[in-house]
Amino acid sequence: MTGFRSAGVVIPTSGNRPRRLREAVEAVLAQDYPGELSLVVVADGAPLAVVAEQVADAVVGGSHSVRVLPNTLSPGLPGARNTGIAACDTDLVAFCDDDDVWLPGKLTAQARALEDGGEFASCGIEVEYGDRRVPRLAGTSRVTVDDLVRSRMVMVHSSTFLFPRGALWADESAPGGQNEDWDLALRAAKRQPIVHVDRPLVRVRWGGSHYSARWADRIAGLDWMLARHPELAVDPCGAARVYGQLAFSHAALGHRREAARWAARTFAARPREPRGPIALAVAAGLVSAPAVLSLLHQRGRGI
Repeated sequence: MTGFRSAGVVIPTSGNRPRRLREAVEAVLAQDYPGELSLVVVADGAPLAVVAEQVADAVVGGSHSVRVLPNTLSPGLPGARNTGIAACDTDLVAFCDDDDVWLPGKLTAQARALEDGGEFASCGIEVEYGDRRVPRLAGTSRVTVDDLVRSRMVMVHSSTFLFPRGALWADESAPGGQNEDWDLALRAAKRQPIVHVDRPLVRVRWGGSHYSARWADRIAGLDWMLARHPELAVDPCGAARVYGQLAFSHAALGHRREAARWAARTFAARPREPRGPIALAVAAGLVSAPAVLSLLHQRGRGI
């Protein structure tokens, strides 16, 4: 007996990033975790045989259980995550996106933190964009609802999540899978504060994200979050951030009137919120949305 609870890791994939998927799988299986460790790779829309072949070299000869399964729930990331949770028979469940990499000691550090009290764990991250890596830390060992309302807390990222199996499920109603991880973290924090290991234990790769420029989905996802979590509109900093993101997304789509309307709401909530003028600059054609994102991502930041 090790004293560590068994852990099942869920990696959803659409099968279009085979090299990064293999690296994600290898990093999970390389964890020096004293407890039982298993892995479920969920093929979301990709042929099962193709995904199985992509990870075959990474799992051959290993001592951990590795299964490749089809997404049997709603298409998209939340359904794939839930398929993986349902397939696990472990005490704990962890997520890793197929383009991210767990760093050594990640799982053990979080499992220990949960034993000290807590139901849901996250950790610091290292944002990789191009040839730059920027650590993003929370500066705290507990993340509350107020923290997640005031700031998105980018380090509370889906690839850092660890929690008891069955305690929480991804919400499959999230439009295009947008913000399902933020929603899950908020629901977890409403139960009790998130236990946070404030060291960069996951490398999050932003360059290959499917979600960064799907502007219509981002708008729908933010509207969904405002309806689902009304407290986001109460905190001035949190409201201004979300309104500024909506302004920027509309500007990226060329919706100048909507961009101006949301920018006005941004300024009303918090006059010094920088997303408002940035959105107006994009709407006016002074700078492109991809150029803004590239500059921010090089600094480990998002819009």
